[in-house]
Amino acid sequence: MLSDIIKKIAFHPFMGRIQMNAQIGSKHILKILWLVLTVSLVVANGVGASPPSTRIPHLSIPILGTSLNEQFRPVGLVTQVVIDLYERQDHNGLQIQFHTEPGQFSLLARKSIHKAITRALAVANFPSESLTVLLKFPYSGLTVYGESLSAMVGLSVVAMVKGDHLLEDRVLTGTITERGFIGAVGGLQLKILAAYENHFRRVLVPSEYDVQDGDWRTPFLMHVSPVGTVDEAYFGLTGHHLAALP
Repeated sequence: MLSDIIKKIAFHPFMGRIQMNAQIGSKHILKILWLVLTVSLVVANGVGASPPSTRIPHLSIPILGTSLNEQFRPVGLVTQVVIDLYERQDHNGLQIQFHTEPGQFSLLARKSIHKAITRALAVANFPSESLTVLLKFPYSGLTVYGESLSAMVGLSVVAMVKGDHLLEDRVLTGTITERGFIGAVGGLQLKILAAYENHFRRVLVPSEYDVQDGDWRTPFLMHVSPVGTVDEAYFGLTGHHLAALP
């Protein structure tokens, strides 16, 4: 490629046939060759090209929940939700879709997740009309119930859009309210204990507690951080503030 460019310059009619014209000295030829080589290196290194996308297209996130054990006693659980993010060519609006296998999402869970994703993206001031979010619960025969996973899902989607990685050993439970706060959920003691048993070091919980939970204790070396706003929760999960995107 470089030799072809040099040949075109060397025999271009407006260059006066560089190789044949004695009036053009060797210094001029070297300058031209240096310019061609510089341009070639710039193109090869991608200078001037569009920067690569920093979005995270695929992510598996932890969620906290509760269930009943074999003795029908309530216990806390840590499971995973898989999120895939796509950007379409059209601008037909945000699309949120749910896999129906291997596991499923209840109607309440789907509605709360849809609200959380929409509200989190709105707080981030990010245009979402070309985004598709696809969610999967990777446990055969099981169904996600309740709303407490929705804030974790919503803020994880924002992190994927912004390219902010979630900090290890941290998890959030709660909803996202219409005013941009982290809404109260129940079963905190069971969820915190489950997070502790699964080696999480910090659990982010709503600053507004469910009165039915009563008093509860924090396991040794476990950090429980009450968060009020979506920005506080996002900072706790990523170490970055939920600043408006350009």
